[in-house]
Amino acid sequence: MGVTISTPDALRQSVEAASGGVNTVLYDAKGYPSIMCVVPRFNVEDIDPGLGSGVHPAFVVGGVQKSEIFIGKFQAVLHDDHALSLPGQDPQANINFTASDAACAIKGPGWHMMTNAEFVAVALWCWKNGFQPRGNTNWGRHHDQTYEVGRRTDGHAPGVSEGHGRVLTGSGPVSWFHDNSPAGIADLCGNVWEWVRGLRLVDGEIQIIPDNNAAVTDIDHSPGSDLWRAILQDGTLVNPGTANTLKYDASNANGSGNPILSTSVTNQSDGDTSTSQPFSAMATASGVSAPNLAKLLGLFPHDGDVEGRHYARNVGERVPLRGGGRADGAYAGAFALHLSNERSSVSTAVGIRPAFVL
Repeated sequence: MGVTISTPDALRQSVEAASGGVNTVLYDAKGYPSIMCVVPRFNVEDIDPGLGSGVHPAFVVGGVQKSEIFIGKFQAVLHDDHALSLPGQDPQANINFTASDAACAIKGPGWHMMTNAEFVAVALWCWKNGFQPRGNTNWGRHHDQTYEVGRRTDGHAPGVSEGHGRVLTGSGPVSWFHDNSPAGIADLCGNVWEWVRGLRLVDGEIQIIPDNNAAVTDIDHSPGSDLWRAILQDGTLVNPGTANTLKYDASNANGSGNPILSTSVTNQSDGDTSTSQPFSAMATASGVSAPNLAKLLGLFPHDGDVEGRHYARNVGERVPLRGGGRADGAYAGAFALHLSNERSSVSTAVGIRPAFVL
């Protein structure tokens, strides 16, 4: 048994009562609790009619529309190798993609590391509601609203660039929660970058696992999986390596400069260089158009007022991070995307968030 949803208990009742039902407690296969935020299904036309119509991909798993998804309210702490969403914890860091994924999958059926589709669905909801969350982007405080602080776990004062700079999960003000209320999802902006499933770059080619199928606990999203699909300019999904699929090129010959959405890679990284610019400023190559699918998955900006920076290294396999870290300043944000790291990469500013789909 992977989860218990309906059986009442004191912890669940108290969490649901305090949040008006927006938060709940789910228990994994070993009985460990995680506090989760319930995100109801929405249609893309309700976010922006220019993005098309129908259910956002985050709510479609295996061809079945889901009425809701459950997102970890907090960045995860590890206990007994299980990723738990709990308040007041030093979020797990120094963990690579593979270990992060395993710490969520071990929790049982339905549990998974948060997917790219899920992260961007929440970010789009934030944008539509006119509020993009702030967070720990400057060593325990927000880089602009410096009076907004969390409780640092390394003992240093807010703003001091020593130690690791992380804060206890959920310890910031309500503006650090996705809906600007205590019931929201904490720390989507800053504190630690978060590994997400279902997206990667391979030599610059953008590849996804369709819809939110990456939410299936035991889905094969290994480097050699045959489930990866590339994207054409009209949004059609095709086999990787098909001609004219969407790719990230670079503006400079050595693979640095600005990332450009293209259908070819002219300027490839040497493995050290990478592209970087505000996500809102990304452009397309001449003659290339960005499909709605790319915008719905946070691969190309749907609007000029989205917060976060985009990074890409267009050589080899690169797996995604979202949200930004504790020292990224204005580069952090709900739409921040980092596609420069391999599965084995670790950092004091990289962590994990569990999610669940029934």
